[in-house]
Amino acid sequence: MMTDQTAQPLAGFDTAAGGSRRCWLTLGVAGAAAAAGAGLAWWRFSPRSADAQAVDQFWASEFEGLDGAAVSMAAFRGRPLLLNFWATWCPPCVQELPRLNAFHEAHKAGGWQVLGLAIDQLASVRKFLQRAPLAFPVALGGVSGLTLVRGLGNPNGGLPFSVLFAVNGAIAQRKIGELSSADLQQWRDSL
Repeated sequence: MMTDQTAQPLAGFDTAAGGSRRCWLTLGVAGAAAAAGAGLAWWRFSPRSADAQAVDQFWASEFEGLDGAAVSMAAFRGRPLLLNFWATWCPPCVQELPRLNAFHEAHKAGGWQVLGLAIDQLASVRKFLQRAPLAFPVALGGVSGLTLVRGLGNPNGGLPFSVLFAVNGAIAQRKIGELSSADLQQWRDSL
């Protein structure tokens, strides 16, 4: 009787080498899935190229001010403008507003402008600003504001969304999501 001298693992048990290979394979597949998910999220939430027509349309637009008077975007042209789309119901928007207000106060003497376009109802914005006043102007974006958000490179319309316009009126920077102090410093230094 001849016996096979090669060891065979018992059913359900891996040898050290086989288990190691399976572990590496599993980690590789998990890593690839994580990278694909991160890539998709980056692609989905990163700004796209702005439509040149949308930039021109922005500078030709007027939005309703909180006092009911029209706020002309053309009046902001010729100096750096940080445009921020926000809403009272958006926690990251509310969280970044004091930072934007401090930026406005620190740099307005140097010609910098900040404008908030609220994608919200007038009553909600007024009530919010009574509790947390802002030194920079705020207007109501409305439905045309959402169209503008998408045209300026934010295809999903997520808030907050900020756009930095250079002195010549061209887009210099954009960000979907909350602006940090480091973002604001970088944007200031970029112009």
